Amino acid sequence: MKSTTLRWIMLSITIIITLIIVSQLYWLKRVYTLQEQQFSTGVIKSIRGLFEDVKIADNPAFQVKQIVEAIDPNTYLVKLDSVPNKDSLYYHLSNEFEDFDVWTDCNVGVYSNKKNAFIYEFYLSTAASRYPQNGVVNLVAVKKKYDYLLLHFPHRSKYIIHEMLFWIITAIVLLLVLIGLSVSLIYLYKQKFLNELQKDFVNNFTHEFKTPLAVMKIASDVLIQPAITSQPGRLLKYGTVIKEQTEHLQNQVERLLKTASGDNKNIIVHKEACRLNEIIAHAIYQLEPLIKDKNAAVYFTPDENDPLVQADRVHLQLVIINVIENALKYSTGTPYIAIDIQQETNNFYAVSIKDKGIGIEEKNFKYLFKKFYRVPTGNIHQVNGFGLGLNFVKQIIDAHDGKIVLKSVPGVGTEFKILLPEK
Repeated sequence: MKSTTLRWIMLSITIIITLIIVSQLYWLKRVYTLQEQQFSTGVIKSIRGLFEDVKIADNPAFQVKQIVEAIDPNTYLVKLDSVPNKDSLYYHLSNEFEDFDVWTDCNVGVYSNKKNAFIYEFYLSTAASRYPQNGVVNLVAVKKKYDYLLLHFPHRSKYIIHEMLFWIITAIVLLLVLIGLSVSLIYLYKQKFLNELQKDFVNNFTHEFKTPLAVMKIASDVLIQPAITSQPGRLLKYGTVIKEQTEHLQNQVERLLKTASGDNKNIIVHKEACRLNEIIAHAIYQLEPLIKDKNAAVYFTPDENDPLVQADRVHLQLVIINVIENALKYSTGTPYIAIDIQQETNNFYAVSIKDKGIGIEEKNFKYLFKKFYRVPTGNIHQVNGFGLGLNFVKQIIDAHDGKIVLKSVPGVGTEFKILLPEK
């Protein structure tokens, strides 16, 4: 499965998971609203039944909305034409609550308009009440021009939530499952990405080593021929070929080992006073066979002041070689590379390496220095390499407390500017 396809699948699953979570929250809200309505309906039915049990209304053909007022979701006020007996009210109200499934506790008070105070108050518990009986009831009076019965349910919200416990537990379990699925998908994507990196690395490794080994085999086949001893020119030629290819393989292995040793970003550098002109010139000299093979034009403008920097000579030289080598590789036609040294205003020297190669798209900048990453060029084996060079460069420059500034325009060229602190 391609990474693009996997990304689309993960995006689709993420959207589906988000929609499931949103729908769960929506339905929990709907269930809570429904439970509120059922509770309110149970209370209203209990009040209607109470009017049938106790004579507290002069007109039996009343409408509920005319005598019952919801002060807030927890409090109901019932208009009274006559004040009922406390014990009778307790008994009948308790029965009505049980008949209509109102299973939470209630503070009850009967208010007298003449006395402008509650005549009596009591706490009414139910069989399903999970709270200890409280003998002290402190209801807040609502000023009205008539007597009324006040019902206050202090734990209504907790009661409704308890009734929703099954739905809540189901939603939490589903949420945990979705979180686990999301984590698994992220892990799967990371593993897929690492597998692709590993596959690319093996492919590039095989391709990078295949050609030198093939050349060395051909040269060695020639050297074991008996007649070769009488042909010193051919002997020197094929011996030189084997030497060059061996050095090439040795350099690649050394690069791999150096990168592996820098896995913890603890590359040890031994800084000393180094002249930038000399380091750059020596790096170009080491690349001379490749420069001639590419028929490249490499121009280095030494700095007149011959600046000194505190650096590890060997590692810094490898940095310059890596960047120039990339410029040579990623060029079409005759490579052109210009190298110069610039004095920065913030106590840094900058080694600028410009080419007129294929360039790099800006979207690849943030990945360019990651291990094993290679800028897509249409064919993964079009240019040899492991995707380790620029990662190694970044680690070395970081170890020198330096910086790398990249500028590139596709089809125009690229500039790497390596900033190093002054001595």
